[in-house]
Amino acid sequence: MGQAQRRSATTEIRGNDAAWLSRVAHEASRGAGGIPVELLGDYLSLLADAAATGRKPERAELDAVGMHGRRAAELGVSAGHAVQLYLSASWRLWRELPDVARSQDSEVVRKAAEAVLRAVDRAVASLAEGYTAARREMVQREETLRRELIEDLLRGDADVGGLVERAEPFGLDMGRPHQVALAAPAAGRLTETDAALGQVERAVVQGIGDRDVLIATKDGYIVVVAPADPSPTRTLGELMRTELGRTPRGGPWRITVGRPYAGGYGIARSYEEAREALTMAVRLRLDTPVIHAEQLLIYRVLLRDQPAITDLVQTVVTPLARARGGPEPLLATLDAYFATGCVVTETARKLHLSVRAVTYRLSRIASLSGYDPTDPAQRFTIHAAVLGARLLGWPQRELPTAT
Repeated sequence: MGQAQRRSATTEIRGNDAAWLSRVAHEASRGAGGIPVELLGDYLSLLADAAATGRKPERAELDAVGMHGRRAAELGVSAGHAVQLYLSASWRLWRELPDVARSQDSEVVRKAAEAVLRAVDRAVASLAEGYTAARREMVQREETLRRELIEDLLRGDADVGGLVERAEPFGLDMGRPHQVALAAPAAGRLTETDAALGQVERAVVQGIGDRDVLIATKDGYIVVVAPADPSPTRTLGELMRTELGRTPRGGPWRITVGRPYAGGYGIARSYEEAREALTMAVRLRLDTPVIHAEQLLIYRVLLRDQPAITDLVQTVVTPLARARGGPEPLLATLDAYFATGCVVTETARKLHLSVRAVTYRLSRIASLSGYDPTDPAQRFTIHAAVLGARLLGWPQRELPTAT
């Protein structure tokens, strides 16, 4: 086919047989599972021109195909179906090309096929690039919206009606009770929480479902917002503990879980409980991997009257600072003594000391403070004072003024 014949074929395709291209496009759409035919744009005309004239697609034409790839992503069409639409349209067009596909001249067919395949290759590449760019932007936009939503949910001071509307696309039913869990790495580095975030998300989603769960990082913690009682056999805290135990970095992890509450302010309340429980667990040096807020209610009672607990610590515990080596060894002895049920032999084993050394320390505590931890009548007072010291951060921090 000469140049004049090719120009004639192109004119025929663009003019008299536009209905033919439309029919091919609709057949390709049906063959690809009902993908919107408008996603093809002028692609078939581009292929017909390539077959008739041998010309390569222009940059503007490829950019137009890329825009259709972006549109496919916005419509929720999968990348595979979008590519299938274009390939389906390509072979259907080639099968029915006038003059070219039916030519007896093998050289004409070879050149036309080469031009068409080159055009298909470049067009599909542009389609995929546009689709990928749009998906990346959508993911980034969704991540931004999710982080903003989590921030507002945890803060609890945003418009409740607006929160309900914004939470709906993420499958969050604000009418259901939700609870918040925090996970903090031992080193407290945000890089460690980022590394574990995807793994925790997969575990929680698998245990709860792919809806009604929000996971993010905040202030160096992994934050999980999930429905109450996600599993009949495994709690939210246990799901997180199991999965975080598999991560090679950041461990050991400390996990705290707030109590479940319903409503727009329930998530913020649960978050505050989980955060307060985490602070208490650090100060009390609890080695329990998963701590629920209700387990620490007694410590909240101690802190509720801060002047009173400060006075108790000042009176009972601060005299231990006069000991040689400071108060910390004596406080550690009391921690272990009370944790083992006030059994001296178990305390010695826990501290890797002799029984005689533990007995000496207990006697020294009694002489310095005036309260004997081995006396059942005085045990509660000194135990409460030690807990109060841990909660107030003493001796690492100065005690607040007891007024």
